[in-house]
Amino acid sequence: MKYERVRNFINGSFKDVASQRTLPVISPTDGSLLAEMPCSTAADVADAVQAAKAAFPKWSKTPIKERVQVFFRYKYLLEQYLQELAELISEENGKTMSEAIAEVEKCIELTEFATSLPQLISGEVLEVSAGVECRTAHVPLGVVASIVPFNFPAMVPNWTIPNAIALGNCMIIKPSEKVPLSLGVLARLLKEAGLPDGVLNIVNGDSEVVNAICDHPDIEAVSFVGSTKVAKIVYQRATQTLKRCLALGGAKNHLVVLPDAKPGMTAQNVAASMSGCAGQRCMAASAMIGVGEVDHIIDLVCEEVKKIIPGQNLGAVISKESKERIEKYITEAEAQGAKILVDGRGAKVSGKENGTYVGPTVIDHVTADMAVAKEEIFGPVISIMRTNTVDEALVIENANPYGNAASVFTQNGGMARYIAERASAGMIGVNVGVPVPREPFSFGGWNESKFGVGDITGRSSIEFWTKLKKSTTKWNPEEGVNWMS
Repeated sequence: MKYERVRNFINGSFKDVASQRTLPVISPTDGSLLAEMPCSTAADVADAVQAAKAAFPKWSKTPIKERVQVFFRYKYLLEQYLQELAELISEENGKTMSEAIAEVEKCIELTEFATSLPQLISGEVLEVSAGVECRTAHVPLGVVASIVPFNFPAMVPNWTIPNAIALGNCMIIKPSEKVPLSLGVLARLLKEAGLPDGVLNIVNGDSEVVNAICDHPDIEAVSFVGSTKVAKIVYQRATQTLKRCLALGGAKNHLVVLPDAKPGMTAQNVAASMSGCAGQRCMAASAMIGVGEVDHIIDLVCEEVKKIIPGQNLGAVISKESKERIEKYITEAEAQGAKILVDGRGAKVSGKENGTYVGPTVIDHVTADMAVAKEEIFGPVISIMRTNTVDEALVIENANPYGNAASVFTQNGGMARYIAERASAGMIGVNVGVPVPREPFSFGGWNESKFGVGDITGRSSIEFWTKLKKSTTKWNPEEGVNWMS
């Protein structure tokens, strides 16, 4: 075991968990045992909430311009420890080093946005009548919680930590049991940056911790990122106890490719979108809809995909179970009559035979009723469907229950707008394979990709992590009382 037993981070210190029930933390790159993670209980969640409650009065009353100074220092530390953190992300998640570095760079951008919050929540003041003014102010909620997934061990925590805490809340965060190590480093850096004890608390565990977070009466809001199946459960359970909840689920993102698309650029974008982070991201291209004659582009996609080599520029999928599930989708599609143009099954990396790799896979002549066309695969697999018209392509896109992202590849501006306006997705790309908005624009899908109101990052997150206080003040009693006062 390379690392010591994982510990919770409560009230500014790493603490052992009393529970003897543990889960192994396995590196997908080579199958080695990295650490053991103890499964915390509801009592551990209660301890974390108590620490956060104790820290909240002072932290929430600290002026926001002082609170964000922590995040200026945290941003600097992320820059200083970029390589170390990226190596750990790659080790526990299976990403390539370039992808892990990009993840930390995104953490830095997210933190940079948080430092701008004093300029974004200044509120409004208006004299609504002679001597009478109305004022608004964003007020922190209290103790909040964030439940984060395995696919981005550092970035997704930084979707919520900087904004929620800079806005004056105190946080409980639960990492994925598959990747608990990176978040411990983030906690260490935040403490070094001057974050007061109790403002951030980490509770490791499995579903018992999730349930305890949803049920605890002193937690005011919960954010969740994961599968749609679990997102629904978390949303229903959290809102049942009258919490705010924003739960992001899965996706089935479609790339609509028209015959006039730039072949080289389109092929590169499609290949990068379907294989980046081994396809384990909710913005990955999972399905391509070719409209009309696009064989020349599909040929180039296959050429680009063949340049993506497991263990070199393609990372591992998270576990043996994931590898088996992904390869089962491919085999099932082949049995149903789809054509495998590039086959990634049975991938092995020399020297890392116990790693869980799936090679990039291109499946052509997929029909809309096949599982690979409808379900989230979460692997480096793209399914190609063919239509004669754009409207037929939109029927396929809009029939999918998810709504994270959709992209169109064309040089026709009018056609791009036609598709962008009609695609049922919260994030749209035009000649962009992974249309993730950059700060200050917010991240969030539609339909069964998101449950709750608002988005999790950017300006939209302000509304989720605060409540609005409205004050009306009268300074001219000599004017008497009218309908406005």
